[in-house]
Amino acid sequence: MSSESCTLCGVPSRREVLAEALWLAPDVSVRMLAEHPGAQREDGACPACVQETLLTTLLEHGEAALNESIQRVWPLDPEAAFGALPTPLRLRADPRYGGRGVTLALVDAAFYPHPDLVRPSNRIRAWADASADEVLVERYAPQDQPRWPGWDAQAEHQWHGLMTSVAAAGNGHVSRGFYRGLAKDAELVLVQVREASGRITNAGIARALRWLEAEGPGLGVRVVNLSLGGDVVFPLRGNPVDEAVAALVAQGVTVVAAAGNDGERRLVPPSTSPQALTIGGIDDRNTFDHAEMALWHSNYGETAHGALKPELVAPSLWVVAPVLPDTPLADEAAGLFARRAAGDASVELRLQETKLVTPHYQHVEGTSFAAPIVTSVVACMLEANPALTPRRIRELLMASACRVPGAPRERQGAGAVDAGRALARALGDQHSDAADFTHSPIVTPEGVRFLLHDHEAEEVRLLGSWDDWQRPGQLANQIEGGLWEVSVEGLAAGLHGYRFLVDDVIWLTDPANPDRISNGMGGWNSLVRRD
Repeated sequence: MSSESCTLCGVPSRREVLAEALWLAPDVSVRMLAEHPGAQREDGACPACVQETLLTTLLEHGEAALNESIQRVWPLDPEAAFGALPTPLRLRADPRYGGRGVTLALVDAAFYPHPDLVRPSNRIRAWADASADEVLVERYAPQDQPRWPGWDAQAEHQWHGLMTSVAAAGNGHVSRGFYRGLAKDAELVLVQVREASGRITNAGIARALRWLEAEGPGLGVRVVNLSLGGDVVFPLRGNPVDEAVAALVAQGVTVVAAAGNDGERRLVPPSTSPQALTIGGIDDRNTFDHAEMALWHSNYGETAHGALKPELVAPSLWVVAPVLPDTPLADEAAGLFARRAAGDASVELRLQETKLVTPHYQHVEGTSFAAPIVTSVVACMLEANPALTPRRIRELLMASACRVPGAPRERQGAGAVDAGRALARALGDQHSDAADFTHSPIVTPEGVRFLLHDHEAEEVRLLGSWDDWQRPGQLANQIEGGLWEVSVEGLAAGLHGYRFLVDDVIWLTDPANPDRISNGMGGWNSLVRRD
């Protein structure tokens, strides 16, 4: 491996890493090189420079999906390659939390130990095969390279579990951290239920859940994801899948289930469980703007107990997940991007058809991927507040959700999950009543009250556009452990931008406020309106 320096920033890097920039679409490369006279596309670029270009483009223009300039640089139409936004950006996630110290379990057809889960340190704690009465189990340590029967089969049935597990908890290792899940620091338990015949049965799902009830406490499992359904429609009352879900919830485990993709008033286990959080889908138009959201064709309805399903909706399109390594698609992807790097424009149509966004990732669709997104939000909430119960998690998620404009409540439940708001509420739930605020800032006739939860900060200051971001800013008061407050009086009517400055080092947008705008320097400013 030879060492060189990035021609854009001068940081030393390996030649093999610099060459990865060649997968970028030509127009994106033009933007990246425009500010660096003399740099050549074939020189490549380090991951930091690549990500800066991509993120700056997204942050500056992502809210205007139809803006002509963004269409030229980062295409956002449904057929275009490279149009899928990283999930943490889309959900306005709080970057301080990644599910550290939380174990989540996924029940699916089969799995693959992808680098995004096992490098640089293995986060798969256990694998189990619950497809037969005798459950097979393998356990792993952080230094292990997980292996289980059939792990390297390159089989089609591994694809789904690979996608769901990495969508929830991938750390973006192969993409240098760009395409990562919200629960990037969480540990995982993978339970596969596909029988040798290829069937997935409700009996197998119930068996997997009962195994998690017995073994999950020892593994530290706090949340379970179910992105599948069985082969038999059980009665809505008394079916074993719903009973197994209820037993897990009684044990203190939050269970998240996908609603299904048919767009019908029809629910089947496990989405029928009154105790599960059932997740439908939205098409957020691949933008940051809540006003652009529309419902996706996911299932909905009422359970036999009268519970309205789904409780929440989440992105079911444009979710980026890995290509299964060593498969025909992986080989084709490598060839397509090699041809693109050589200037072959004829590959663009095939890249669009295969939904490839890099040589190693593609964007996928279905409530099977909306559910893991919510599962990852739950993991982050539990990191922030380990005392949260499944009931309180449900309440906080629903209270912080954003309504989908014009959509009937029976199809969207409380609305679209909002990771930033949910995390803020999780933090607030471990404080006194004074900290249980529903949003920040709080606008009153007397002024504006800004609140921030941060248990690591030693000092917090508020800066804003109302005084041209004058330093050092207004010092916040710590009104109780980890809760910071600062009030601004006499704020003029209109729209104002603001950010927190933590310990004079970290610029932080308001995690409890989803209203924000690009600051033109690759970051966000939070917004407050005073009428």
